[in-house]
Amino acid sequence: MQWSTTRFQIDLSAPRVMGIVNVTPDSFSDGGRHADAPAALRHCERLLKEGADILDIGGESTRPGSPPVPLAEELARVLPVLREAVRLGVPVSVDTYKPGVMQAALDLGADIVNDVWALRQPGAAEAVARHGACGVCLMHMHGDPRTMQSAPMAGDAVPQVLLFLEQSAQNLRRLEVEKTRIVLDPGIGFGKTVAQNFALLARQDELLAAGYPLLAGWSRKSSIGAALQGDAPVPPAAAERVAGSVAAALMAVERGARIVRVHDVRETVQALAVWRQVRAQARR
Repeated sequence: MQWSTTRFQIDLSAPRVMGIVNVTPDSFSDGGRHADAPAALRHCERLLKEGADILDIGGESTRPGSPPVPLAEELARVLPVLREAVRLGVPVSVDTYKPGVMQAALDLGADIVNDVWALRQPGAAEAVARHGACGVCLMHMHGDPRTMQSAPMAGDAVPQVLLFLEQSAQNLRRLEVEKTRIVLDPGIGFGKTVAQNFALLARQDELLAAGYPLLAGWSRKSSIGAALQGDAPVPPAAAERVAGSVAAALMAVERGARIVRVHDVRETVQALAVWRQVRAQARR
């Protein structure tokens, strides 16, 4: 199984780690720490040393309640980082839903478009199709970042998410985008309750019926905080959810995810190394 992208054929026979690079002042987890280009590039280099296979660079926070960022501002945040990141020798993803950012990033050589709106914004699907080679990740989101957690989806999330992702992929295929370019993401935390998020993990194998590789993005999410809270008055801060995030990533891989999108690359890579050893012995 391979993910076809602009410059790379990414081998998904083994799970891949996508390292998060937030070039934003207001990310829920690390907002402001890498908000200028030099700091963001240093972070890219550190993630690669820790074992990241893919870099995912984003200039707009999609945390619950976050306001949209104007196009010009997002371009100013992202493009200086992308311009240098594409020289690092690994696949580079741009995390955006704006066609203008997609096109500018692809013009600089970006390999993947990672869109929380699953290309539903006007012109987004056409930008990806017109490029002809980039990889794309289509994510499920209920509502929008400003309102998604105040009115999460109702009912059994698993079949609803599966149907949405299947339809999103079919819509893109109608634009003659090859199947090998497409990866799907169930959108953990995007308009779903804690119980629905964990149902998507517990029954993740049902999502594989769509026939596309899955990306899982559990890193430091509020559902991890809820699971870790116990009797404490408040859940642990995002940076204190590392062990829970790694556990969720590992369970996602065990249930068939081919890419995990994470903040804590080193810890995730170490956990996957142990997982691979166990798998190797189990096959003997």
